[in-house]
Amino acid sequence: MHAYLLALGAIVLWGTLAALGASLTHLPPFLLTGLALLVGSVIALPLSRFDWRQWRVPLPTLALGVYGLFGFHFLLFLALRHAPPVEANLVNYLWPLGMVVLAPVFLPGVGLRVVHVVAALVGFAGAALAIVGGKVDALQGGGLQWGYVLALGSAFIWASYSLLTQRVAAFPTAAIGSFALVSGLLSLACHVWLEPPVTLTGGDLARLVVLGLGPLGAAFFLWDAALKRGDARKIGLLSFITPLLSTLLLLTARGETPGLHVLAAAVLIVGAAIVGTRAKG
Repeated sequence: MHAYLLALGAIVLWGTLAALGASLTHLPPFLLTGLALLVGSVIALPLSRFDWRQWRVPLPTLALGVYGLFGFHFLLFLALRHAPPVEANLVNYLWPLGMVVLAPVFLPGVGLRVVHVVAALVGFAGAALAIVGGKVDALQGGGLQWGYVLALGSAFIWASYSLLTQRVAAFPTAAIGSFALVSGLLSLACHVWLEPPVTLTGGDLARLVVLGLGPLGAAFFLWDAALKRGDARKIGLLSFITPLLSTLLLLTARGETPGLHVLAAAVLIVGAAIVGTRAKG
């Protein structure tokens, strides 16, 4: 149970990302991500009690961490440039489903039951409903397959990263600070390469700190701690709560009332999570 509470902590923080990010949409995404990840890496200092040895991991483990944190955001932001945002976001949210169905591939001794697959598909249906907003015309189409491939790639990266952290030699959760630090620097390099320069205000910096300490910081540490203690398949099912929570918080921030589609999405996602996490095996 402790593992799933940690996972829910990460999910809640990720759910605030859209609402927080809405006030920073004027900033280039790689600059925003890079600075927020650098802020998030600082969390490792008190977590490790300022013991730098806990930041050190073998090079393959560091590469896996950068693959997850940087690779996920890199492909997602490129996908948003080459596909309609709603559709790209929907494809990206295949990653919880990926965690469930890929667990037997990446984790020895882990099986997959029909109930897990059904729960994952129902959860994704709920996530899709929350993202699309119950409007079929929200999907623009247009044959932008390249953007969809990038979004699918980002989903695969986060699902595989989450599972593969359990295959490498054990490392302290504080080492996530190293992953975030290197990923943040790479994101800033992408900003210099791909994006125009901007001037940050004091308000921008304050919001970036909140973003870095929350959804692009503490969430990654909670996620790692959860995966070290719990069943990745069940954690993956819980993750479908993220787009639902994100939608609710964004609507609240805008002063809007959730529609019936949000209630329906909640029923699908929570029901799938309850059934899937209670399944044995």
